[in-house]
Amino acid sequence: MQERRRIAAYGWCADDAGRVLLARGAASGPVPGPWRLPGGSVPHAEHPADTVVREFGDETGLAVAVAGLRAAVADLSALRLGATEVSVHTDRLVFNVTIRGAQPGHAGDLAQRTPRREVADGPDELAWCTPQETAALPLMPFTAALLGLPTPSPPTGLPAEPEPAGSTSSVDEPPVGSEATGDRRQRFSAYGLVTDPDERVLLTMIAPGYPGAGLWHLPGGGTDHGEQPVDGLLRELVEESGQRGRVDRLILADNLHNPATLGPEGRLLDWHGVRVIYRVLVDEPTEPVVTEQAGGSTQSAAWFTYSQLRGLLMTDVAVLATGRSVG
Repeated sequence: MQERRRIAAYGWCADDAGRVLLARGAASGPVPGPWRLPGGSVPHAEHPADTVVREFGDETGLAVAVAGLRAAVADLSALRLGATEVSVHTDRLVFNVTIRGAQPGHAGDLAQRTPRREVADGPDELAWCTPQETAALPLMPFTAALLGLPTPSPPTGLPAEPEPAGSTSSVDEPPVGSEATGDRRQRFSAYGLVTDPDERVLLTMIAPGYPGAGLWHLPGGGTDHGEQPVDGLLRELVEESGQRGRVDRLILADNLHNPATLGPEGRLLDWHGVRVIYRVLVDEPTEPVVTEQAGGSTQSAAWFTYSQLRGLLMTDVAVLATGRSVG
């Protein structure tokens, strides 16, 4: 079975009565019937938050503003690409969104309209649903989980076609493209702002031969196929530093597009990284040790006080996370 990866972003839009806006997959679409949060695939080089705004407008006719990251989850779907079975890993980011111009108590009235259907195979119906109503609907698994409902089995045996490079399709499951298209790559990673009881920060140094070599970086990295973001982060934390942590909360989603980065293979890549950052606590810190499982990309790891961070050369995501914590 082939393995494929994709990244998708969705909007959680709730009105003052506690109803959530959901979209139903069209009969002509790849996943007909189940309801889900409005949103779709993140195209190459686009920030997931921008994806939500664009997709929300295309699918509902509503202009929304992103109000923070709500959840990061992953799931697997068994699809069909011609005669080949494909296991598709989807990393899903869910953002809280608000309707621009909505008056308190009137958000629901703005969405009682037919979707504009600007994107092929978009939803065929929208509905503001109470918790009781959502429990009676067929839901996509990730939507059910976010609503606190029993999670149904993911769809299987659905047809899938490769997604054109740079496509902005809003289709919720297929079409599916490979993680790499020529020299264009999109990668999902989970990182941690890791601290101990003394409020020291744990950083890792990137090894020679890798992009950013010699810079101090956040612990974490790319997740494995079928792995949840939190699980991937805690695994990387052990591999890169020997520390065992617990996730406190999800902080933010970050986006990096570099059209000419030098990859480990020694050739230029059009690189798009989507990264989520968690706050992680290590209750019983030890001397950091890099294990063999780190894959060679981590040279060393160390604890730092916040005053020591000022003299360090750090990656952009490490600067972002530590600066956010301090501020």
